[in-house]
This record gives sequence, C-alpha cells and structure tokens, in this order.
Amino acid sequence: MPGTRKLGRTSDSRNAMMRAMVTYLLENGKIETTVTRAKDVRSMAEKMITLGKASDLHTKRQVYAYITKEDVAKKLFDEISPKYADRNGGYTRIIKIGARRGDAAEMAVLELV
Repeated sequence: MPGTRKLGRTSDSRNAMMRAMVTYLLENGKIETTVTRAKDVRSMAEKMITLGKASDLHTKRQVYAYITKEDVAKKLFDEISPKYADRNGGYTRIIKIGARRGDAAEMAVLELV
C-alpha cells in the first residue's frame, strides 16, 4: 500500500476506507474528500488503473482482491483502462475546493481525467 499517512485510523480501518474510496471513485468518476485522503486514494486508484491495462489473469485477481464491487472491477477492465491505454500515469486530478464548514478541513475533489 503506497503512502505513509495514518489518517488517524488503525491499519485495518484505513485499508477498508481506502478500498471503499477507490471503488467509489472508479464507479462514479469523482469523489469529494479531504486533501490528504485524496492524495492517498489517488495513488491506489492509479495503481488499479495501471493493473487494469495489463488485463491478464494475475492482474485481474489482484484487482478483484482490492476492489469491493465486482461490477466496478469489470468496468475498470472494460471501460476505464482502455481509455487510458496510451497514457503513462496521471489518470486522476485533485482540485482543492476550500475549507469544510465545521472543522475547517481542507477539502478537494478527486476525479478521473
């Protein structure tokens, strides 16, 4: 798992959150979250898209083990990865949108390019 941010959670909780956020990003194309979470999710999402470009049995098993919804994993192999076939990384974009009301956490939108 890339990154060294703990995000104030135990490792199991953090891994579950990351898997869910990557799945949601690939399903909907964009998510709104804090900047630090967006940076961690970006690194894993880009790794999943890169794995999806290979599309052999080993990479399919790796993606199906990480993505929490089977139909999202199929979408990754069928639609998302072929779209980025000629691109070497940089599949996502982080746009800062200001502070969150309540705790003033810096918020961002993470979206697929």
